[in-house]
Amino acid sequence: MTKPTPPEHSPSCASTEESTGLVRWIDQRLPIISGFKAEYIHFRMPKNLNGLWNFGAILTIVLLLMLATGTFLAMHYTPTATDAFLSVEAIDRQLPGGWLLRAMHMVGANLFLAALYVHLFRGLYYGSYKAPREILWLTGLVLLLMVMATAFAGYILPWGQMSYWGADVISKAVGAVPVIGDTLEHVLAGSDHLGDIFVHRFFVLHFILAFLVVGVVGLHVAAVHVAGSNNPLGIEPKTPKDTVPFHPYFTSKDLFGLVLFALIFALLLFFWPGLLIEPDNYAPADPMHTPADIEPEWYFLPFYGMLQSVPSKFGGLVAAAGSLLVLFALPWLDRSPVRSARFRPMCRVGLIGLVGAFVLLGVVGQHHAQGGWMLLGRAALLYYYCYFLVLLPLATRFEKTRPLPTSIAAAQGDA
Repeated sequence: MTKPTPPEHSPSCASTEESTGLVRWIDQRLPIISGFKAEYIHFRMPKNLNGLWNFGAILTIVLLLMLATGTFLAMHYTPTATDAFLSVEAIDRQLPGGWLLRAMHMVGANLFLAALYVHLFRGLYYGSYKAPREILWLTGLVLLLMVMATAFAGYILPWGQMSYWGADVISKAVGAVPVIGDTLEHVLAGSDHLGDIFVHRFFVLHFILAFLVVGVVGLHVAAVHVAGSNNPLGIEPKTPKDTVPFHPYFTSKDLFGLVLFALIFALLLFFWPGLLIEPDNYAPADPMHTPADIEPEWYFLPFYGMLQSVPSKFGGLVAAAGSLLVLFALPWLDRSPVRSARFRPMCRVGLIGLVGAFVLLGVVGQHHAQGGWMLLGRAALLYYYCYFLVLLPLATRFEKTRPLPTSIAAAQGDA
């Protein structure tokens, strides 16, 4: 039996058949297209995901924007202590569209960290760190550390007053490490003072880390597709009724979230840029003049509050670093079989307190932990560690959890 031939052979029809054949030929040898369809078109997702799951797509888009704007800015930046500030001023005032590129980069950095914190909170609230998603959680934390290091290095590059004195605070904190502190400080600075070597090293670090982040993002996404996405109920999908394909359900939902995020981005970029910019950093670095208030960007303020709430520099450094490192042990500290805090009353109240303590530490950092703020900072820091090291390990013994629904579909009345 022969295959019937089409009655008409228009050029468009022939072109379609030819492209289809070419796509098939490529896909048989390098299955990119079929792999993309399997992982991003037909991939099954829990049907009850809420708006907090939009932040993964938002972070991906902002990361691409940061890479694009950062690459163009790097072409015009001079990584020396004498010319760094002048090159940034030239970008703002002389390069056509340079002010827009730099503003997009700065606003993007702030909103990227904000979205990352929301993404982290979602994982804490819904128990996304529990089995079988430990690798997903750990790669996410590695991304957090890399992004924070990249952001700090980027904060140094304009080499304004706050850039210089922020670097001075961190280098002295590193120098407080017993035995090896002086060596670490010298490695960080490259010489006996913060100058050309220091700026150049942090420029290279900022540029390289930004692209390494993309690689770790790939591992993070791969871990999502292996273990599957968590959901607000914290129960695994059991039947096809519990899931829907990624497209068009979540592509449209992510697109809606991106539009809302873009509106916030545009408002900050064009109408309220001063909310995210430190005025002192528009003055060139002056080692002979210490600003009245030395404080980091808002996304580092909680850790700055930890640093100042402990009497010794080394103790503050340990407290700040430990606040991030303890998150790596979370899958093994929390042994409750229930994931979502929706069904864990004690954990939910404790987590609200944790968010309050984190915000309070940021306020303490802004007020330089003086007077009563010092006591509040120490209390917030103590609660932060008690939540992870005391409350979560003991919650399994004392917490009365609510009964879980039998399935996602049953919880939505679609059993």
